[in-house]
Amino acid sequence: MNNAIEDFSWVGSQENFIDKPSFLQLNHIGVGRYGGNSNAGQYKNEDGCLVWFNVKEDWEFIILLDAHNTSESAKIILKHFDNEKSQIKDLLSLPTNHQTFKRLEDKILNLFQSEEFLSVCRKVTGETACLIVARKDKYVWWFSVGDCILYLFHQELAALSQYQLNQRQFYEWIGQVNTFEQEVPCYTVGKRELRQGENRLFLTTDGLIECPNEPYSNPINIYNSFNNQNDDESNIWSMLKNIKNNDVRDSTTIVSLKVNISKRATRPSNQ
Repeated sequence: MNNAIEDFSWVGSQENFIDKPSFLQLNHIGVGRYGGNSNAGQYKNEDGCLVWFNVKEDWEFIILLDAHNTSESAKIILKHFDNEKSQIKDLLSLPTNHQTFKRLEDKILNLFQSEEFLSVCRKVTGETACLIVARKDKYVWWFSVGDCILYLFHQELAALSQYQLNQRQFYEWIGQVNTFEQEVPCYTVGKRELRQGENRLFLTTDGLIECPNEPYSNPINIYNSFNNQNDDESNIWSMLKNIKNNDVRDSTTIVSLKVNISKRATRPSNQ
């Protein structure tokens, strides 16, 4: 894949992938999309995602969206971030230090709390969960509103049964119903150091984990799906076909990337 392809965005109203799983490789990032089964009653896809990356500067920026009622809320978030693209990329291009993600957080909060953005949200039908993830050097940062999920898979963490980074929050959205219209906006922000060696960041909307028969409700099953000799494309295709065969109705969007970290990670003082 050509490294020059650094920008990708999509919303389910553009192409819904109902009954038709899809996989897209963006350099080292895999994007899986499935709109759900029409025989289970699905007729629209209101997911969305955005992927930016710069291999030379060693960063990725990803937004995952799970809207309902309509996809309008997902569309306006993607539009507003596209307007801020150059400034966000400039922030991620700066040297990594304790201010890197703080500046990014401030930028995103300024966008979501701006009167222009709030005014647009008041006019849309429906609202969306929104998960924003940035990885730079050996650190990952996330900003989460709602119930999209971010996992970090690494063998040292898996040995301690640690897989998930953020916690799903229900009754929390951006759009017609908007956390940023409250007296105290509610959202979750976090940072984590990646471990030395191979790390996998895996983002998904809830269609994957709420699929009938729950093949992926336990994160260890997602982790094990990649713990083989197959390439990422084959593994994600297998997951999408599995939920299709289990008659999933809800749409599923997956963004998965593997990051190899050479720097030593924090360890106990007696090791």
